[in-house]
Amino acid sequence: MTFTQFLAILRARWKLSALVFGLTVLTAVVASLLLPKKFTATASVVVDAKPDPITGVMMGGMANASIMATQVDIITSDRVARRVIRNLKLDQNPEVRQQWQDETEGQGSIEDWLGAVFQKQLDVKPSRESNVIQVSYQAPDPQFSSALANAFVQAYVDTAIELRADPARQYSGFFDQRAKDARDALEAAQARLSEYQQSSGIIGNDERLDIETQRLNELNSQLVVLQSLATEASSRNAQAAISGDRMTEALTNPVVSSLKLELSRAEANLQDLNTRLGANHPQVLQARANITELRARLDAETRRAVGSTQVNANVSAARVAEVRAQLDAQRAKVLKMKEGRDGMSVLQRDVDNAQKAYDAIVGRFNQTSLESQTQQANVNVLSPASPPLLPSSPKLLLNTLVAIFLGGLLAVGSALVRELLDRRVRGPQDLVDSLGLPMLGVMPKPAVKRGPPSLMAQRVISGRLPAPGNRP
Repeated sequence: MTFTQFLAILRARWKLSALVFGLTVLTAVVASLLLPKKFTATASVVVDAKPDPITGVMMGGMANASIMATQVDIITSDRVARRVIRNLKLDQNPEVRQQWQDETEGQGSIEDWLGAVFQKQLDVKPSRESNVIQVSYQAPDPQFSSALANAFVQAYVDTAIELRADPARQYSGFFDQRAKDARDALEAAQARLSEYQQSSGIIGNDERLDIETQRLNELNSQLVVLQSLATEASSRNAQAAISGDRMTEALTNPVVSSLKLELSRAEANLQDLNTRLGANHPQVLQARANITELRARLDAETRRAVGSTQVNANVSAARVAEVRAQLDAQRAKVLKMKEGRDGMSVLQRDVDNAQKAYDAIVGRFNQTSLESQTQQANVNVLSPASPPLLPSSPKLLLNTLVAIFLGGLLAVGSALVRELLDRRVRGPQDLVDSLGLPMLGVMPKPAVKRGPPSLMAQRVISGRLPAPGNRP
């Protein structure tokens, strides 16, 4: 079909097209005028992304898609709808209850029925690039629509507070019980530590272990010194037994020196007497006896002088044994104190761990207690809904434009369908297409009557085409 044929069909079927178009537009306009008017009130809330004042962490993040979708689900949930019903006390309204009885025959809950009715007229839309959520409600009464929109927003805020406070209350009770258990464990650990300190005689903050350790070190140093002195004394004692006259004690002794001097004089006198008087002279014999006595006295004084080395060696050995015994006793004492300290350290660590656990649980308990008492949520009302001045539906202009578009489509469609049911010749090309024969010429419209036309002319003039099987 060419565009010329299409226009020819529309010109031929313009009455039908106009009728369909007019009926469509008229129906849409009448329906728009007769349908009940509905008003849409819109309130907006903002999901706050500032840090929580109690925990210091971000409450809502930067409004990502999942968080905003969760908020939308909360607003459209049955829990929020039931809160709206309870806040407005709609379940106590006699008219509402009668309507519920008529529609449901008393089956189910009136709150569920009202919630389903309200949710059908509720529209929640989150913003794409912000934290704002639009809450709209549609109703025949503008006052009722704004009241329901504000009621849903307030119920959503209250529900958000409950969703935050209820888990905090549960955690608060949990941490309260854990705090009591932790306190009992701390007291038990402290009791064990105190009992151990009393049984071991250990004072918590005394410095006896450091003092005893210092004394142990001092005794160890003394033992080293005394062992050195004892070794030296033992060496001098051995040397005194071999050559005592060459010992310092003998050489520096005045008595020994005096006897040595006398002995030297006596020996010189003996030598002189022996030269002058002979070996058997009485004076010589007396001088020899005197020398023997002096030597005996010298040996005795020398032994007495070097005898102190033996005493020193014995004293040094005794002191070494005494200090060693003290050192062993002090070492055992220090080891015992260290053992007691180690046991006390284990118990002290148990006390410290119990204290840390108790402090952590008490901190969490205090935090959850504050969170359970909070009356602030991360949701705030940005702008409440006000009664709309103009209805949101039906929209006369929009419905009329849509009806004009649909009416035009229906008018064209009806003309084409009618033409397919009753095909007519609208021009020479239609005749050629229908008969499949070439056109030889076109007869002009007759101005005067010239007699009966031929059969073909009658067919052409009448505008009817032969059936496809009866073509000449």
